[in-house]
Amino acid sequence: MKKLTQAEEEIMQKLWQLERALVKDVQNLFADPKPNYNTVATVLKVLEKKGFVSHKTYGTTYEYYPLVLKDEYARVQLGDFARSYFNDSFPKLAACFIQDKNMSVKEMDDLLKTLAIELKKAKSSHE
Repeated sequence: MKKLTQAEEEIMQKLWQLERALVKDVQNLFADPKPNYNTVATVLKVLEKKGFVSHKTYGTTYEYYPLVLKDEYARVQLGDFARSYFNDSFPKLAACFIQDKNMSVKEMDDLLKTLAIELKKAKSSHE
């Protein structure tokens, strides 16, 4: 999966939030000063060429919608990040976030519970 530019990713974040949107809907989600309408439209067209979005046509109006799920994109980018900065080690990546964020005891406990559930699922699928 291709990596998005910062501008493309900002537009995708808005589109994921809206699920389906006209250019002006995406534009309106930005804080002032909002990007130019033509800029948003151009980035959406680039995202369509890259296979991240598609559109439905209503006369001369395009309604855009994502083809790539936010979670799917995040997983791929996180994997690339782990490979680039943590020698492909997710435990090192997680430890960095835990230490840097100064997680609360409750947040660490929630994380441990999630890991325990996933570990149990993984073990049962290999039996």
